[in-house]
Amino acid sequence: MPNVNRTNRRLTTAMWRGLRLRCPVCGQGRLFRNWIAMHSHCDHCGLKYERAPGYFLGSIYFNYGATTILVVAAFLVFFFTEIVPQSTAFAVLLAFSLLFPVWFFRYARSFWMAFDHFYDPVSRTPGTDATKRADGRAAP
Repeated sequence: MPNVNRTNRRLTTAMWRGLRLRCPVCGQGRLFRNWIAMHSHCDHCGLKYERAPGYFLGSIYFNYGATTILVVAAFLVFFFTEIVPQSTAFAVLLAFSLLFPVWFFRYARSFWMAFDHFYDPVSRTPGTDATKRADGRAAP
């Protein structure tokens, strides 16, 4: 049972770092320079954020999934409760489905990195730029 508590703690830490838009390894470095542009490395521990070309494609799926879940849930509430007319509900959900992914972009990337580093952690040697995965393979 101790492994379950440790795993839950690690997952909670990873999600907290994702929510705060911080480095998934050390939790100190900021991920973004401004609204869109990311730093290439962590200012604190030196972790290279993009593990490989196309690494952040997974965050697009994360963003799409979150948007879809929220829009479908809101649609079901609007449809079954009839609290607003259908045309209003459609307009609200259309606007939400266009604006929410833009706002959630940074969090989708951050949560993607947090999940990735939770399931495939990178071990770091202090003072070097060498990174290795937990299973001993070199990180790309």
